[in-house]
Amino acid sequence: MNGEEKQQERAGGEGAVDGQGKRPEWADGESASSYVQAKRPSAPKRLVKRKERSVADYVQGVLAGDRTLLAQAITLVESNAARHLELAQQVLNELLPHVGRSIRIGVTGVPGAGKSTFIEAFGTFLCEQGHRVAVLAVDPTSSLTGGSILGDKTRMETLARNPRAFIRPSPSGGALGGVHRKTRETMMLCEAAGYDIILVETVGVGQSEFVVRGMVDFFLLLALTGAGDELQGMKRGIMELVDAIVINKADGDNKEKARAAQKEYNQFLHYLRPATPGWQTKAYTCSALWGEGIADIWQVIETFVKTTKQSGVFDDRRRQQQKDWMHAMIKEYVETRFFADPIVKEKLPALENSVISGSKPVTAAVRELIEAYERGIGGQI
Repeated sequence: MNGEEKQQERAGGEGAVDGQGKRPEWADGESASSYVQAKRPSAPKRLVKRKERSVADYVQGVLAGDRTLLAQAITLVESNAARHLELAQQVLNELLPHVGRSIRIGVTGVPGAGKSTFIEAFGTFLCEQGHRVAVLAVDPTSSLTGGSILGDKTRMETLARNPRAFIRPSPSGGALGGVHRKTRETMMLCEAAGYDIILVETVGVGQSEFVVRGMVDFFLLLALTGAGDELQGMKRGIMELVDAIVINKADGDNKEKARAAQKEYNQFLHYLRPATPGWQTKAYTCSALWGEGIADIWQVIETFVKTTKQSGVFDDRRRQQQKDWMHAMIKEYVETRFFADPIVKEKLPALENSVISGSKPVTAAVRELIEAYERGIGGQI
């Protein structure tokens, strides 16, 4: 490079290169002066870590019905971090006097029964009646990747836009039957925020019905139209858990089929023990797509609540659910402590291999592991 070329490059004149024979993209003009004086783009701003909220922030926000703070509080109780667990329990303790005033409704059904469509139609109807509705839609978590779709807000677009509704899709976290272990605490937060109707949608995969029955007041099973095949495939154990069966998609050519299915379900239910003492479980029809029969189903639930409160069954069930919740939490805590113990971690792989190879019976391996754990605990006392 001769002296003239070097001088031109230092001056940044027209035609100056940026080491690659091209004018830099940040140059905003054609002249040499604009090349030199053009302001380079500023570096990206560093993300500022959000300051963690205090117990008072969460409590005041939830009681005020702040949807953003409610969502953050739910995220807090769902967290498995130790520092979040303590904070979450403090928040729940402060909100305890404001919970328990809602009607908790569980909704389950086989895939294709239209659970999301029904919940959207039912939730919209309740909002129009002046209620505030929270929907806890539990999505199944993949056992392979640990991920979940969380698409319920997409499937319930109309209800999601309603200011009187709050939809919280939540991954099941691999919990029994797809019901997240923090669902009960999430219900408490929603109740404290003023939502008087809580709808819990289960993934409908067998054991989830037993779990959700233990946390709701009224349990509803959605069935498909058409008699015979669906009834034969329905497990008796599930039928004995529900307070009502709703045959969805009872519209168009399916109306007659739905009525026939309703008659067959009612005949079958007549011989089963009711899920709730003093209440006869019956089958009903509706079309969630067209909103037909939705008001009738709400009337059934209102009658159920009035009847069970007068008999004392409503409050008895709530008390038993609290007791069962306590026992479930104890089991979870003990299991977590057991598998986190250093002695268990050390001995477990070898015992697993012994069981897999067939050199040691499962019962003997379990007993050896528990005895080692108990000796270790005894040495710490």
